Amino acid sequence: MTEYDLITDYETFNLGDVLLKSGATLRNAKLAYKTHGTLNPNKDNVILVPTFFSGTHKNDEYMIGAGKALDPDKYFIIQLNQLGNGLSSSPSNTPAPYNQGRFPRITILDNVECQHKLVTEKFGIERVALVCGYSMGAQQTFQWAAAYPDMVERIAPWCATASTTPHNFVFIEGFVNALRADAAWNNGFYSQQPNTGLRALARVYAGWGLSQAFYYQRLYLEHGYSSLEDFLIGFWEGNFLRKDANNLLSMAWTWQHGDIGMTPGCDGNREKALSRIKAKAMILPGQTDLYFPVEDIQYEAKFIPNAQVRVIPSIYGHYAGRGLNKSDADFVDQAIKDLLNS
Repeated sequence: MTEYDLITDYETFNLGDVLLKSGATLRNAKLAYKTHGTLNPNKDNVILVPTFFSGTHKNDEYMIGAGKALDPDKYFIIQLNQLGNGLSSSPSNTPAPYNQGRFPRITILDNVECQHKLVTEKFGIERVALVCGYSMGAQQTFQWAAAYPDMVERIAPWCATASTTPHNFVFIEGFVNALRADAAWNNGFYSQQPNTGLRALARVYAGWGLSQAFYYQRLYLEHGYSSLEDFLIGFWEGNFLRKDANNLLSMAWTWQHGDIGMTPGCDGNREKALSRIKAKAMILPGQTDLYFPVEDIQYEAKFIPNAQVRVIPSIYGHYAGRGLNKSDADFVDQAIKDLLNS
């Protein structure tokens, strides 16, 4: 049993047959989502929250609550589960012949176009007050603003670039190939989860997800772990063993090939796509993020006409955006409040 079997507090929107950017068709596709709050009569109090790599809407719910930036007493919040995450159409829940290792390649733009269909057709929404998200959720956030510049008023992406860099691509190659090296993976057609590969993936991820300073200061002891090895097993391996291997590989491919230059009319040009963004942007890199360094994010921000960059002052690396540390979560929350009040 994987964690997806235990999550039931969401709805699904039938997308029909989706022609993907790869040229494949994802038939009878489904988008899983969860809403909080009430859509007002003008339908202009909407906040969209796409999910991150390996995550579901459950992982982002710590951001939502009374008195927080994402306040359901004020806003209608739609959490959007990306394709491949185990709740929306994914290798683990798609019938043959596109199941398991045959699940088609999904791009960030594919995700956003499907989400747009939900937002407009299901809810009749024409304006979005804010799109915000962490990591791959941030990549989808950038894509929303570039693909629908007249619809999105504000964006708050944290801990991600709009396009995946070559170095980030190489990092992903590392953990993807660690998983595939398990003979049980069987080119994606396994009968049982390739747990040796998942444990190897977790070990690779552990060295990149948190900063050198986090480990040097042994902050894992503050999170209830008794030693470094206990942390590697209990936190990292424990997290990834709850996932489906093909789902992780599907999302990893999407992440690797994240490219805002795919926006229609941009001819593959990242800078051109970024310059299309009309939304007010509060962009939040993590100070010690090894996946998405501050300088990479600052470079992209230069091309967004109305962008502000605030660096999250944290030694939690990429996980400064994951809610693991309260002061980091409070920093992000305050930045989003400032954006919404601007």
